[in-house]
Amino acid sequence: MGQVAWMLKGRDFAQCNCAYGCPCQFNALPTHGDCQAVLGIVIDQGYHGSTRLDGLRFGGVFRWPGAIHEGHGEAVPIVDERATPAQRDAILRIISGQDTEPGATFFQVFSTTLEKVYDPVVAKIELDIDVDARKVRYVVPGVVDARGEPILNPVTKQEHRARFDLPNGFEFTLAEVGRGWAKTSGAIKLNLADSHAHFAKLHITGTGVVH
Repeated sequence: MGQVAWMLKGRDFAQCNCAYGCPCQFNALPTHGDCQAVLGIVIDQGYHGSTRLDGLRFGGVFRWPGAIHEGHGEAVPIVDERATPAQRDAILRIISGQDTEPGATFFQVFSTTLEKVYDPVVAKIELDIDVDARKVRYVVPGVVDARGEPILNPVTKQEHRARFDLPNGFEFTLAEVGRGWAKTSGAIKLNLADSHAHFAKLHITGTGVVH
């Protein structure tokens, strides 16, 4: 079977254990030497072949013992319980880097760095992402409890705004930077507190980010 064409348009939230700004975005080593992360995506419009994906949500919990590119990572995929079997299969194919050109998307690149992928969690996903406000609430009962907020100026307590502008990015071209808190349970247990988060409008296909 050849590659199936797919497209996702929506909103993306990612939080990791790095300091605000995440050195990995600049091809530097992670703040603490390892990478721990949660990911949540809302699909506003999408398809995989003839299967529509509009309105569904998915995500994952990830952990690598060193920098991501050094491999040996593990992941727990999370899929919306509202997905039909065909939709679930489509999302799992996309998130595992299938039907994608090598190096074209962060799903495909990350998939090459994982040595253990746990069974997918199929569950209710509460995920409200406001990219411009840099606010997120992300709850998967028994798996993820996370929130994202703007960075605050330490003196004035006003919201501080910074962005990533990646013309050749494989996840986004522009993302708002904030901070987050996340606790995860299950196969990968994380406790991230006041660490890096980013919020992006996602438009991606099997050949890469749509510009």
